[in-house]
Amino acid sequence: MRIRSVLLSTLILMSLAGCAQSNSILGEAGDWPRYARDLAGTRYSPLSEINAENVSRLKEAWSFRVRPKGGGALVSSATPIVIDGVLFLPIGNAIVALESHTGDEIWRHPVTAGIARRTVSYWPGDEDHQPRIFYSTGASIMALSAETGKIDPDFGDAGAVALDVSYNSAPTVYKDVLIIGANTAEMQRGDPGDSRAFDARTGEKLWEFHTVPRPGETGHETWLDDGWKDRSGTNVWVWYMTVDQETDTLYMPVGGPSANYYGGDRPGANLFGNSIVAVDAHTGALKWYFQTIHHDLWDWDLPPPPVLVDVEIDGKTIPALSETGKNGLMYILNRETGEPVFGVEEKPVAAGDVPGEWYSPTQPFPVKPPQLSRGVWTPEDVVTADDTTEEHAAACRALLDSYGGTFFNAGSFTPFFLHEEGKPIKASINLPHNGGANWGGAAADPKKGVIFINTSEGGSIGWIEKRKATGDYGRGTQGSTQAYDRGSLSGPGAYSSFSASFEEEDGQKVTLPCIKPPWGRLFAIDANTGEIKWETRLGVSEALPKEKQNTGTVNFFGGPIVTAGGLVFIGATNDHRFRAFDAESGEELWTAILDYHAQAVPITYRGKDGKQYVAVMAANFGASPRGPDGGPLNNEALMVFALPD
Repeated sequence: MRIRSVLLSTLILMSLAGCAQSNSILGEAGDWPRYARDLAGTRYSPLSEINAENVSRLKEAWSFRVRPKGGGALVSSATPIVIDGVLFLPIGNAIVALESHTGDEIWRHPVTAGIARRTVSYWPGDEDHQPRIFYSTGASIMALSAETGKIDPDFGDAGAVALDVSYNSAPTVYKDVLIIGANTAEMQRGDPGDSRAFDARTGEKLWEFHTVPRPGETGHETWLDDGWKDRSGTNVWVWYMTVDQETDTLYMPVGGPSANYYGGDRPGANLFGNSIVAVDAHTGALKWYFQTIHHDLWDWDLPPPPVLVDVEIDGKTIPALSETGKNGLMYILNRETGEPVFGVEEKPVAAGDVPGEWYSPTQPFPVKPPQLSRGVWTPEDVVTADDTTEEHAAACRALLDSYGGTFFNAGSFTPFFLHEEGKPIKASINLPHNGGANWGGAAADPKKGVIFINTSEGGSIGWIEKRKATGDYGRGTQGSTQAYDRGSLSGPGAYSSFSASFEEEDGQKVTLPCIKPPWGRLFAIDANTGEIKWETRLGVSEALPKEKQNTGTVNFFGGPIVTAGGLVFIGATNDHRFRAFDAESGEELWTAILDYHAQAVPITYRGKDGKQYVAVMAANFGASPRGPDGGPLNNEALMVFALPD
């Protein structure tokens, strides 16, 4: 760690304390003070030094190499924050503070228990407390001095608040309230997924919201036959939430209940599973809710929180929010009431035949916008040699043939059917599979009411089977007593991905989806009309011939940001690219080819030298090469770009 002078430390303390006097972390125009920059989650920066006219000149300014504890996948989606020229970043085994214009290290706090990932939170303090950085080890929320990186002993028990149920991300900070979700296992019975709030000054617990309503609470009637008892899952596991400061309303994206693929022991719609839940940020009192999936059987929970944006309709301003989940359906709601802005229709959906299962007869479909990922599959959607290569197309045909060649698809919410050993296969193909809008979430231009979001395509093939006592159904579910679970020809616990592998000329194996491209897209949605403003393919498949590479690729690990310079920056893809698009037209204006995949949400900020910078974490997924000491080589880096002088 570089030794800092007393004078520089004093200056940092004064600047951070200055932020504390306002008790707000909206930040100056040049700051990026939280994961999504503002409480509304817009990821909108008012900076415009880098713009559509000059972005093509963007060059690497500096990088910070990371050697994380536990490998790359846990830290790869980390997004830093920047306060008054100081950049704070979790790197797994440490939290670091860096000069945001040079990357020089100011301080380093070692994480001795657990792992720090995804992001950190900043609290500006008050007249009695200096600014703090908060992070989570999973088991505890930790408080650091923002100036020194040392544990702040005035918070909780010697700087820590122990959690009864783990949460692996930093808290959402609203005024003097710290709000967290829960990371539960995927056993049907276990720890509750309740959200909780603590006092940012003392660590005292303020409130807890029951995501599975108890007797006498709103929504309890949607759990039949006592399915609510000891129910796990139904949790906010994503690493940030959004808040409407005008109304003190917190918006929680609650995931699906456990178990993910079988709900015979939890009949009913299962509130607040798969719901946007609006509560008072200070008390946790329920304001309203909107359920996007009744009785989830697909693991289609809501990873990102909604983005808040005002819309203009017939000359009237409506305070709205937009939420998009794994199925690619975007819901635009009045954020004060939960009422759909453009309407939502409850449409009949197909039912399966698993004994004892409860199937919702309808599911909610928004009238606008149209679905942003394909939900319908037909045999005509299978790739051909004209789309990719004959080797890939042949592998896809062989995959279909291995299941008997006949499949069930009834559009979105296609059910999976029971398969018994020795009996004919009745496999379903369900689209999208772990696709749609996933972890990355959306950005929005609050001045224009335009929402930017990336989606992935793909499908899954499989069935539901009687759970085998010795089968590995994954995700910590060993020993589960549930009667049924997912399965496919790939084995227990897996819906076979609707993709196939083939070998390139150099012997490398490549796996690509078996539906026709595009496989990944970036959208701009005009929330004032509910219409798609533009869409473009996001990502290239370099394993294909040059003329066929513009396929779009899987991109659910990252998301976009948008700037007043008219730019949308996004990594997210698995092709080593970091890109800038014209926010008005969708034209790709700049691309940087990186050593690693930029699968995190980027940021942009003004450094102490007055320049605008753009930064993104990039990581090498897959096998980690070993260094001379037997440890993993640096396979992650924070990459930072700026215009040349």
